[in-house]
Amino acid sequence: MKYKVFEKVRIEKAVAEGYCLAYAEGKTLFVSHAAPGDLADLRVIKKKKGQLYAKIEELHEAGPDRVQPKCEHAGTCGGCKWQHLDYAAQKTAKAQQVTDNFTRIGKLDFPEPLPILGGDPIFQYRNRMDFGFSHQRYLLPEEMGKEDPGPLEGLGFHVPGRFDKILDLKSCHLQDHHADTIRLFCKELAIQMNLPFYNLKTHEGLMRSLIIRNSALGEWMVILAFAQDIPEVQEYLERVHQRFPELTSLMYAINTKKNDTLYDQEILVFAGKDHLLEKLGELTFKVGPKSFFQTNTHQANVLYRVAKEFAGLSGREKVYDLYTGTGSIALYVADQAQKVVGVEYIEAAIEDARINAGMNGVEHVSFYAGDMKDVLNEEFLQREGQPDVIITDPPRAGMAKEVVEMLLRIKAPKIVYVSCNPATQARDLALMKDLYTIERVQPVDMFPHTAHVENVVLLTLQA
Repeated sequence: MKYKVFEKVRIEKAVAEGYCLAYAEGKTLFVSHAAPGDLADLRVIKKKKGQLYAKIEELHEAGPDRVQPKCEHAGTCGGCKWQHLDYAAQKTAKAQQVTDNFTRIGKLDFPEPLPILGGDPIFQYRNRMDFGFSHQRYLLPEEMGKEDPGPLEGLGFHVPGRFDKILDLKSCHLQDHHADTIRLFCKELAIQMNLPFYNLKTHEGLMRSLIIRNSALGEWMVILAFAQDIPEVQEYLERVHQRFPELTSLMYAINTKKNDTLYDQEILVFAGKDHLLEKLGELTFKVGPKSFFQTNTHQANVLYRVAKEFAGLSGREKVYDLYTGTGSIALYVADQAQKVVGVEYIEAAIEDARINAGMNGVEHVSFYAGDMKDVLNEEFLQREGQPDVIITDPPRAGMAKEVVEMLLRIKAPKIVYVSCNPATQARDLALMKDLYTIERVQPVDMFPHTAHVENVVLLTLQA
């Protein structure tokens, strides 16, 4: 079946993970870079867990929702799988994901979701981008077989399905274009200085990764990772600093491990501060090099406003904020609550949360670090008091079953469930449906041009 071509197949609809659905000869196909209404020849490229995945071999007729992508890398880069879809169609597909997951996975009773809240702007909305260096970039189809395809060094994103291949980016429309200027300079400077780019297979070389963060307050942070601590590193950083003296923070790490994560590495300040400041509503947040913060600040405001509205606070409530991260939701709702308690697995995030509370003069919040299923127990309840409202914003994997069981024992009158994955949200809600009623459902698009959708649900305790 692999490599088989189905001719002139009509694409049906957009589904999860950036795919579109099509049917041919009794087979169901998940098609990449397709648009509803496309008429195309489809080539099967893989079979996984009994499902067939295909790509467009030839497009005979474009569907009504297909548009010209803004980015020259669209279709190769894995970052914006839906950039070829009209934005209105993207929103429709994302909202449908919520309904489909709630119906098929959760088998839930729920009211019609409120109209999805779309992103604005839909480009240059991210405040953080992570890039990798590679000694041998991914060659585009038109470069294959060329005697001289040009410089082989690359700085950009991993090509989907290829851990060892980096797509060299000319531009990226997801972050302010000043990030392009910084990234391109960092690449060209390394080439000029003859600093070897990292080999992702043999783990040799010097230049490893680049993180660029910026904030709504106009502050910028650059973090560079190197594989060795050699004198050329300091010279390189000094030249970056000279080129971009406006950087709020220029930092670096010496990462000798085989993986690129920096969360277990010491990150050093070369110039400027060890953090930048971000604004969310009326609050100011300190964002360090390892801090988690919503990567779309504008839409984070929208998401948190929905969560706060669903909570319906009057100023007298005790609120638990589970998976609080750096305390952004806890602090956002604190002005309308008597007491807020935040719980988070990552100790460093809780340290940031406490700093952020102090910076904003919020005294009626407390934060705890630890595994949610261990922290949230009867002793914790006795110490902190019975919550009137629980806000939970877990990672994509959703809540552990033990956490859901504890919520059912706590029986808070209201639960506001903020999710970045409606599939695991639906699974969790199914475990709670005998005790809680779904009152409101609000999808929010945090990441235009991707298939991801956030969803906020208000649950009320049944009488």
